[in-house]
Amino acid sequence: MANIEQLEAALAQFPAGEHRRISVDCGKLESLDLAGAWLLHARLEQVRAGGGKVEFKGEPPAHFTFIQEITAKKPESAAVEAKPLRPVHDSLERVGRTTVTTARNAKEALGFFGRIAATFLRSLRSFQHLRLPSIARHIYETGIQAVPIVSLIAFLISVIIAYLSAQQLQQFGAEIYTVDLVAIAVLREMGVLLTAIIVAGRSGSAFAAEIGVMRLNEEVDALQSMGVDYYEVLVLPRLIGLLVALPLLTIVADAMGLAGGALLSSWLLDIPLGQFITRVQGALAPTTFWAGLVKAPVFALLIAMVGTFRGMQVRDTSRELGRLTTMAVVQSIFLVIFADAIFAIVFVELDF
Repeated sequence: MANIEQLEAALAQFPAGEHRRISVDCGKLESLDLAGAWLLHARLEQVRAGGGKVEFKGEPPAHFTFIQEITAKKPESAAVEAKPLRPVHDSLERVGRTTVTTARNAKEALGFFGRIAATFLRSLRSFQHLRLPSIARHIYETGIQAVPIVSLIAFLISVIIAYLSAQQLQQFGAEIYTVDLVAIAVLREMGVLLTAIIVAGRSGSAFAAEIGVMRLNEEVDALQSMGVDYYEVLVLPRLIGLLVALPLLTIVADAMGLAGGALLSSWLLDIPLGQFITRVQGALAPTTFWAGLVKAPVFALLIAMVGTFRGMQVRDTSRELGRLTTMAVVQSIFLVIFADAIFAIVFVELDF
């Protein structure tokens, strides 16, 4: 590179006319940089283009192979063969690939659930294996720290339900039934469902991201190489912590939902707090509260399993981490709503 101008001037003296012959002796070549090889290759190509002949004594420089690969041009006349359109074949291929992937994921999820169950049963032999400090930390992170946002959302949704219900029922002079509607909707459905969706977006994504980063940093492999059951250390405490935290959050959401309904009833319908409480007690069946609370452990199990399962699937790249974290949130919310629909059907059949 330092002598590139002199090299260009020297190479320009090569004869490039027709019937010229140039012999390049590489027998005693000790070193050659890419810039020098590039200049030599370009000048020799000009000689060949002018009808001259070029021959080498010994092996040509290895740089020439690299230069020829990156400067080679495809013939412009060569037509690109178009891929034939096969809509039926492509659709069947896509369906088959999706089916195989879904079956493989279902098999892995079933094995993951079995591994968790076996680890939990083995941990019952000793409180040390349950890792109570880790469980307490996850109860704090998934439960106590989520109280403000869960309370606010439950309060606002209850106010919205009460407001819309009062507007419609006032047309028939039945605004007192707003209390019944708000109480039953919050305690049976909205309280636990909203709480589960918030926890899925907040804690489910955190589970997948935390375990996924540990996968990328090879911390899980380090635990395994030390003979530590990483399911006992990483998965089980999160699962138990959420099983404890979500029912407690549901109770908080129910209380804040009733408070929102009471506030709007007092402000919009002139129903005093004492009358609101009396009406709530008369409207609720003995199973209303428990119909909502019994769903919470099931929702917690689904959220924790999906979050930790997707975190364990992270491999190789941070892009995979983002994709699986997003998938964990979406699948958690879908499974929560699907399970809630099944609960609704079962409760109707059981008259619960």
